[in-house]
Amino acid sequence: MSIFKNSILLITGGTGSFGNAVLNRFLDTDIAEIRVFSRDEKKQDDMRHEIQARMPEICGKVKFYIGDVRDVDSVRDAMHGVDYVFHAAALKQVPSCEFFPLEAVRTNVLGTDHVLTAAIGEGVKTVICLSTDKAAYPVNAMGISKAMMEKVIVAKARTTSTTKVCCTRYGNVMCSRGSVIPLWIEQIRSGDPVTITEPSMTRFIMSLEEAVDLVLFAFQNGERGDILVQKSPACTIGTLARAVVELFDPKHEIRVIGIRHGEKMYETLLTNEECAHAVDKGRFYRVPCDKRDLNYDKYFIHGDMERNLLTEFNSNNTELLDVEQVKEKLLLLAYIREEMERMKENKSK
Repeated sequence: MSIFKNSILLITGGTGSFGNAVLNRFLDTDIAEIRVFSRDEKKQDDMRHEIQARMPEICGKVKFYIGDVRDVDSVRDAMHGVDYVFHAAALKQVPSCEFFPLEAVRTNVLGTDHVLTAAIGEGVKTVICLSTDKAAYPVNAMGISKAMMEKVIVAKARTTSTTKVCCTRYGNVMCSRGSVIPLWIEQIRSGDPVTITEPSMTRFIMSLEEAVDLVLFAFQNGERGDILVQKSPACTIGTLARAVVELFDPKHEIRVIGIRHGEKMYETLLTNEECAHAVDKGRFYRVPCDKRDLNYDKYFIHGDMERNLLTEFNSNNTELLDVEQVKEKLLLLAYIREEMERMKENKSK
C-alpha cells in the first residue's frame, strides 16, 4: 500500500465494522500509524486486546483516542499530525433515528462538520466520508441527516484548496454491526422465527471488503467535492432471508412482520438529478461537485444544455440476485462460514 507509506491514518468510528475492516486491510503494510477514534472505551479495549493477540509484532501501530465527533475539541486533539482521514462515525439505525432525529443531526451532520473543520485546520491531505443510499431521495431521519452530511461535505470542499474532501455512498453492508443477517442467525440459533419486514422490498448488498474498495477508489480517483458510488447488485429481502435460512437451517420458519418506521420499498444510489452530470467509471459512478457560485444572474445568460443519458440507479433496476447467487455471495464472508461451523458444532453436542 505505497499510497499510505509512512503516513498516519485516522478512522472516526474506528471500532465499528468498517474500522475493523480497514485495520485488517492496512495494518500489515508500510503505513506508519492508524488512529482509532471513537467514544466507546469498552469496544476500544476489546479491539486493543484482539489486535495484540493476533498481531503482537505490529500492534504498536494502532493508537486509540477516546472522543466524540460531536465535540470538535476532542476531534482536533486526535487530528494533529494526521495525513488521511476515513470518517465512518455515524448513527446508522433507521428506527432509532426516527425516534431521536436531533441525535442523528448532532452526530451525522454537525459531527461531520467538526471532522472536516479539524482536518482542514490541521492540514490533512485527504478526508473520505462514508454515506449511504438512504441519503438519495431520503424519507427517514437517518437518510435526511446523511443527505445533509453530503451537502456539508460538498460545501466544505468548495472552501479549501489544501484538503481533498470526498464522499462515498453505498448500500447495505452484509453482516456489519447492527445489520439484519446477524439478527437472523441469532434467531435461527435460538429457535425463533426469522423475521422480515416485507419480502418484496429490495436492497443493495455488498461486503465490508467491497466497502473498503470503494473508499480506496475514492481516495485514489476522487476529486475535491466528489460523491463516489459503487455499482452494487441487489436482492429482495425475501430472497436474502431464504438464502440465510437455506445455509443454516432449510426448514426454519420465516415470518413477515411488516415495514418498520421510516423504511423504503427500494433504495437509490444515484438520483436522476445526479445522472445529469455523473461520470461512468466502470464499476463506479463519480458525481462531481457543482462548482457554480451564488451569482445566479450569469446563468440566465449562459446555461448548460447538455445532459448525460444515465438514469436513476436504484435497487429495483440494478442486477437482482436470486437465492443461489446470494448464497454464493454470503459464503465468501468469513463471518458466515464461522457461524455455520459454530452452529454445526452446537448441533453435534
